[in-house]
Amino acid sequence: MEAADLEGRLAFIQAAEQLKNVLRSAYTSNGSQESTAEHTWRLCLLAMTFADQVPGVNVERVLKLCIIHDLGEAIGGDIPAVLQAQVPDKAERERCDLIELMRPLPAALQEEFLGLWEEYEAASTREARLVKGLDKLETIIQHNQGANPPDFDYAYNLEYGSRHTSTEPVLTALRSLVDADTRVPDGKIQANRRRIGFDHGNIQDHLARSEEHT
Repeated sequence: MEAADLEGRLAFIQAAEQLKNVLRSAYTSNGSQESTAEHTWRLCLLAMTFADQVPGVNVERVLKLCIIHDLGEAIGGDIPAVLQAQVPDKAERERCDLIELMRPLPAALQEEFLGLWEEYEAASTREARLVKGLDKLETIIQHNQGANPPDFDYAYNLEYGSRHTSTEPVLTALRSLVDADTRVPDGKIQANRRRIGFDHGNIQDHLARSEEHT
């Protein structure tokens, strides 16, 4: 490996460090605002934990997709899902930012990484569709676990990413569990229960059923 190649790869890694500073709208369990890098880490862990439940999937490719999917945010930052309709060119912006971030890399790696990002964005393979679903689920799981502001809209979880979490049986099963966690009224969803069609009696029935299984 030539010195210029080595230096270019290192420069890319150093530039990608900015992903640790990009904050998302979610909060961790101790009240810290979550970074995109933290989200990406647990998305990878989620994929590793459930990949054996998706026979035939290429796990190495799944993990590569996980790592690359938000990498462009190192330059442009994160746009919360609730605001993305106001930024119709979000995908193109992120693509351009990723290309800029990858400039120090050898051409072959630039082509590979951009191809992975485009595969994820288009959900053009089974692996990409799996990662899309897991990405939505990780976000919801974090919303449910976070020490969030009092006005945090948990009801949004029940609408978020539903079309991406039904492409594999394991995603559907996980979605059911995560949605049940969203609905438990431990101070999370009470302010929004009218919006999602739950009255107090239905919530209490749900709690009673949950206690029967604990």
